[in-house]
Amino acid sequence: MTHILIAVLIVIIIGITAGLVLSAASVIFAVPVDKKAVQIQELLPGANCGACGFSGCSGYAAALSKGEAKLGLCSVGGQAVVDSIAPILGTEGTEVTPKTAYVRCSGNNESTSKIAQYQGIRSCAAAKQLHGGMGKCTYGCIGFGDCAAVCEYDAISIQNGLAVVNSDKCRACGSCVKVCPQGIIDVQSKKTHAVVKCSNCDKGAYTKKICKAGCIGCMKCMKVCEHGAIKIENNLSRIDYDKCQGCMKCVEVCPQHIIQPFN
Repeated sequence: MTHILIAVLIVIIIGITAGLVLSAASVIFAVPVDKKAVQIQELLPGANCGACGFSGCSGYAAALSKGEAKLGLCSVGGQAVVDSIAPILGTEGTEVTPKTAYVRCSGNNESTSKIAQYQGIRSCAAAKQLHGGMGKCTYGCIGFGDCAAVCEYDAISIQNGLAVVNSDKCRACGSCVKVCPQGIIDVQSKKTHAVVKCSNCDKGAYTKKICKAGCIGCMKCMKVCEHGAIKIENNLSRIDYDKCQGCMKCVEVCPQHIIQPFN
C-alpha cells in the first residue's frame, strides 16, 4: 500500500512541476497581442482573397494597425469596412471607388466556333492543355466556368459559351482573375468609361475569319481618340485609363463592337 501511495505522490509532484514549468514558459515566451489589429480583423469580411495585396485579412489588419498600409484596400468590404475601421485608427474614412471584374472577350457561340469536340473534365484549365482549348480563337474564353466555380458571390455565369460578370454582385476579390487559364479577366474601377472586350493578338484578316467579335487592329479607335488614350499593340486595341476622358468616340467607331461601355 505504501508503494502505491509513493507512486501516486510522485505522479502528483511531476504534474505540479510540469504545470509550473508550462505556466512560466507561457509567460516568458508569450507573443504580445496587438489588440488594435484584432479589432480591425473582426471588422474585415474574412474573405482572405488577397485583393488588398496582403496574405489575408489578418495580414492586412496587422499592417493597418502598424500604419504600414492604406485604409480602403479591401475591395470586398468596400465603403462599409472603411467607415467602421477609420475610428479605430483615429483617421477620417476615405472614399472607396467600387471595382468589378470583367471578361476581355466577346467570343460567344454566335461569334466564333469550336475546332474540336472536347471530352474530359469540364474545366477550362484542363481543356487549355489541349492546344490551348477547343475554340478557333486560342485567346478567348474557353467557357467551362472555372471562374464561376470559384466565385463566392455568384457573380459569374456562363452565357452562350462565354463567362459574364454581374457587376452588381461582384466584390472584386480577384479569385476569378487568378483561376482563369487564359488570363482574360481583369478588375477595373466602376468609374471606367470603356473597355476592350477582346484579347486576340492575331492579325486582323485572320481574326475576322475565326471570330466576328474580335479586334482587327484597324486603328479607327486610336485615330478618333483626341486624348491619346488608345494604342494598338500586338494587333490589339489597348486603353490607357489614366488618359481616357470618357468621350466614348472609340465605342462609336469600332467596327467589331468590341470596345464597349463599362457596366
